[in-house]
Amino acid sequence: MKILVIVAHPSLEQSRANRALIQELSLDDNIDVHNLYGEYLDWTIDIDREQQLLTKYDRIVFQFPLFWYSTPPLLKKWFDDVLTHGWAHGTGGDHLKGKEFIMATTAGASERDYRSGGSNESTISEFLRPIQETVKYIGGVYLPDFVTYNAMEATDEELSLEARKYVEHIRASTKVLVN
Repeated sequence: MKILVIVAHPSLEQSRANRALIQELSLDDNIDVHNLYGEYLDWTIDIDREQQLLTKYDRIVFQFPLFWYSTPPLLKKWFDDVLTHGWAHGTGGDHLKGKEFIMATTAGASERDYRSGGSNESTISEFLRPIQETVKYIGGVYLPDFVTYNAMEATDEELSLEARKYVEHIRASTKVLVN
């Protein structure tokens, strides 16, 4: 299975958690990493290139920090620009049909804070619902999210362990992930 991880972090150099995840990904020759903020400094997305890139992979992972209870702005722009009518949806828009998608996000707060009664009053899944619906709309298969909680407070050892779990998660078979 060919896996592409699309990283969208506006301050990657300052993120211990996302850098730990990427470092672990770099040890796996079967996973390719594509850094949107590193690639598109001027925010001018090469739509054809991005669409061609997506067609080469079986599973696409979006890795990003939970950013104001959503995605970072460049990733939202990427969705708007790349997932076009006639290519990703609508008449003739079946290029992503059947492809698998995973959201991998980091959150500064604890898992307990992301539940009913917690300080954020909603689960991560509820915050990611628009992306889940987008994947469904384009005919993709939405697989379980991977969430790193306490990203800002975690020790280096905890982040290293989390990174290993992350790679296991995105490499796991669909059957393992959905059962």
